[in-house]
Amino acid sequence: MCTTCGCNAGEVKLDGQTVHDHAGSDGRVYRHAHADAHDHSHPHPHGLLHLGRGETHAHAPGLSPARVVRIERDILARNNGHAAENRGLLQARGILGLNLVSSPGSGKTTLLVRTLRALPAHTPVAVIEGDQQTANDAERIRATGTPAIQINTGKGCHLDAQMVGQALQRLVLPEGGLLFIENVGNLVCPAAFDLGEAAKVVILSVTEGEDKPLKYPDMFRAARLLLLNKCDLLPHLDFDVALAIENALRINPELAIIRVSAVSGEGLDDWLGWLARERASLTARQNTSVIEAA
Repeated sequence: MCTTCGCNAGEVKLDGQTVHDHAGSDGRVYRHAHADAHDHSHPHPHGLLHLGRGETHAHAPGLSPARVVRIERDILARNNGHAAENRGLLQARGILGLNLVSSPGSGKTTLLVRTLRALPAHTPVAVIEGDQQTANDAERIRATGTPAIQINTGKGCHLDAQMVGQALQRLVLPEGGLLFIENVGNLVCPAAFDLGEAAKVVILSVTEGEDKPLKYPDMFRAARLLLLNKCDLLPHLDFDVALAIENALRINPELAIIRVSAVSGEGLDDWLGWLARERASLTARQNTSVIEAA
C-alpha cells in the first residue's frame, strides 16, 4: 500500500511470469516469479516487469491514523533497506543512477531519448522504465540502441526499491556508466521512495503551472536538479520562467536548474555537462575510497 494515496495494484508480472510474494524469516517480503501454464517466454535482459502488489501495495481502508503511520514507517523502512542494497550495487560498479521524476506529460521520455542520442559515443548506459501499463516507453528507449527494462506497476503510483532491485538483476548494467530510472508520472508519492539512486532529477514542463514547486514541495525538495522542459514552446505560452524558478528555489535553495528542449536542443549541452560532472565526482569518490582502504 502507498500510505500517501492508498493505491494498490493487481497481478504482478515479471518478464511475463506471475510473481508471488511471501514473508521471509527476516520479516521482509520477497517476490518470486513462476511461469504461467500458458506462458512459454524466457527471461532476457530487455524484458517486461509487471510489479505492483506486495509490501507497498495493500489497500487498507478504515485504519486509524496511528496505525497508518506505523504501516508507513514499516513500508519506508523496508524500502530503504532495499534501496541501500541497490545503492551498494551501483556504487560498487561505478554506476551513476538517476531517478527521473515528473508529472505525466512533462516530456520525460522524449527528453531521455534525445539525451541518449546526444551522449558521447560509447557511453555505457541503461534504462529502467516505470509505468502502470504498456511497454511503449521501453520500446522507444531500445530504439536508440540502449538496453532497457520495463516495470509495470499495475495500479501502483510509483516505483519502489524492491521493484528496481529485481530489474537490476535482469538488466545488463553498464560498468562505470549511467543508469536512468524513469519513474511513474507522479509528483507526490515518488518523492518518499528512495530507489538507491544518486540523485532525483525533477522535470517540469513549461506547459504546466509556475506554482508546481509550491503545490508539490516534497518532490522539489528531494531533487538535486530541475530540468525546465519544452522551452521551445515558450513563445506560444503565458508561462513566467522567472517565477517558476523563484518558486523552485523557495522550496529548495540548493536546486540546480537547467532550461531544456528536446525539440530545439536548448540546454542539452548543459544537461550533458551536469551528467559528466556527476560521473566524474562519483569516480573521484571511488578512487578516494580505494586509496583510503589501501
